[in-house]
Amino acid sequence: MKITKSIKISRGQLLTHKLRTALALLGIIIGVSAVIIMVAIGNGAQKEVISAINSMGTDLIIVNAGQVQRMSGRQQITGTVTTLVLQDAFSMPEECPDVKIAVPVQTKKMQVKWGNLSSNTTITGTTPDYQDVRNFHPAKGDFFSDEDNKASQRKAVLGQTVVKNLFGNSDPVGEQIMIGRIPFNIIGVMESKGVDLNGIDQDDQIFIPLQTALRRVFNLTYIYSINVQPNSSEKMESAVKQITEFLRERHRLNRFNKPDDFTIQTQVELLETQKETTDTFTTLIAGIASISLLVGGIGILAIMLIAIKERINEIGLRMAVGASRRDILLQFLIEASILSISGGIIGILLGILISVIISLVTQWSISISVPSLVFSFLFSMATGLFFGVYPARKASLLNPIESLKSE
Repeated sequence: MKITKSIKISRGQLLTHKLRTALALLGIIIGVSAVIIMVAIGNGAQKEVISAINSMGTDLIIVNAGQVQRMSGRQQITGTVTTLVLQDAFSMPEECPDVKIAVPVQTKKMQVKWGNLSSNTTITGTTPDYQDVRNFHPAKGDFFSDEDNKASQRKAVLGQTVVKNLFGNSDPVGEQIMIGRIPFNIIGVMESKGVDLNGIDQDDQIFIPLQTALRRVFNLTYIYSINVQPNSSEKMESAVKQITEFLRERHRLNRFNKPDDFTIQTQVELLETQKETTDTFTTLIAGIASISLLVGGIGILAIMLIAIKERINEIGLRMAVGASRRDILLQFLIEASILSISGGIIGILLGILISVIISLVTQWSISISVPSLVFSFLFSMATGLFFGVYPARKASLLNPIESLKSE
């Protein structure tokens, strides 16, 4: 009964000073909504990263020539390494029992022309198995065949960005383009893949047969990387070990005890690295947003101290007619709780609304998590109570006689 009456008194007091109450609520509302929005953006970014990694292919292992290092946020090879060759890729499935497919890849940025239009794009020389390993298939037309690759045919399959830059809304299949000074017939257009983890547009490339690329376009005898698919997800780790030993033996690294002249990366490693990065980012921005909650708590502290100063006479009168120090303590704790709980609820609703608006306006991937909602609400309530304890205790310790004398 006392609690119900105290709630009514607290509500009446808060409604009496509407502006002061609104200002106290504002800090909590901003803090809670900021935490929800920041965590939603962080979770959305993490899902985008996971989706990008999964879109790279099924159980993908990437063998790159040289040592890959992350510089300026992107993975780059230090120096030019020519030790990775076609025979490494062709022999890998035979020598490594847990390797299902090995696809050699070589790329180079070149100028491409169609009529009077030109564009600088990535030329990717590879084999037909690339489609299955990287889960990247034509949306229109066909991909080149093994026979085309063996015969070094001049056939090209365009990415969506290349089509947009050169042909606009026209159908490019059947047209002829110039890659450098060599004409290529367009036989297909790839499906859209979007941007990869390094921020590179995967649709801004042209696929041509590997033999054609090495002999006629690049004039090279080595390759940049090998995309490998193991027999199963369970064989990923053993496949990496077999590939490492196989390449070290072929490149005669064991004989002279030299370091690897290649780098092996798996989807699992990429996923763990990117997840760790996004988790750190989400924790950081959530921590920064949580500071707003502390500011809101300080606002409640200030409001409650002002309220006590204004109501000293009322406190003395209540204590004179029988109210205990516990009743006074409870009274002001309830007022602080009403502020923090109300601010938490409004902040959650506002955070969800703003997150949805951000997603619609910016096309960002936003993921609102239930734990972030619960955490924000509990934290706001705890903040309100924490900053409400001191003024409540101060009010309960007032001398009733001195309080009645105050003006």
